[in-house]
Amino acid sequence: MAKSINKKPVGSITRGKTASNRLRRVDNFILLYEPSLLTRTDGLFQRSLFVDLGYGFDARTTLESAERFRVVNPNLPILGVEIDKERVEAALPYADGITHFRLGGFNLPLQAGESVRLIRAFNVLRQYEEKDFNPAYTRLAQYVLPGGIMIEGTSNPFGSVWVANIARKMESGSWKMEALIFSTNFRLGFDITDFQAVLPKNYIHHVVQGELIYDFIEAWKRSAAETSPARVFGLKQWFAASAQGLALKGYSINLQKRFVNKGWLIWQLD
Repeated sequence: MAKSINKKPVGSITRGKTASNRLRRVDNFILLYEPSLLTRTDGLFQRSLFVDLGYGFDARTTLESAERFRVVNPNLPILGVEIDKERVEAALPYADGITHFRLGGFNLPLQAGESVRLIRAFNVLRQYEEKDFNPAYTRLAQYVLPGGIMIEGTSNPFGSVWVANIARKMESGSWKMEALIFSTNFRLGFDITDFQAVLPKNYIHHVVQGELIYDFIEAWKRSAAETSPARVFGLKQWFAASAQGLALKGYSINLQKRFVNKGWLIWQLD
């Protein structure tokens, strides 16, 4: 795996604002989507890290993830990465033998022998220009083991609504965009326009006619309108019915109840 520790961090300092449990639904999604990724110990996965990229002004999101993920893998090594030196210094008192905080950017500050199984990068690239999206992904790919993933996206301030890319590291060394995930806990109701405000950087400026994401959003709006009678049974039931409507329109939607009944719509891109 590539090594970049002690090199100047690549990227820009972002706002760094966060809130307790803002990314809880992101972590819970990973635990449901692919728990085996967190528990693998074969080959290089034995020492591979979960990386929380851009954890913010304090260490809370990284520490909260450590608590959740170590339920399934008590020995999971975790690395919180920040581009702001003061944020790293503030987090260091919380470090231990398997919990690390280091100064870095898109060039991850890995030490010799370290590799990555999972990157979570939330509310990071939204603060960059769209032209920075592909270079950031390309750089991050070099650190992740084949079969590993990155979940990268944007949430609202309290994490009740978010949208994220799932990118899978291929044997070829590049990413494969595996899915686009839409998440809601229904506290704001169920309004598809809420998702448009938190689309990842590679989609948010493309909700215009002729673009794939525009067609998807419009199809979902039609499906929600067509299934609105289900609302009488509750927002979750309406959400699930709209997902089924999308599938009937030809979109590859994961209709497993463990996802749709909990407010996760998975648009499978492969």
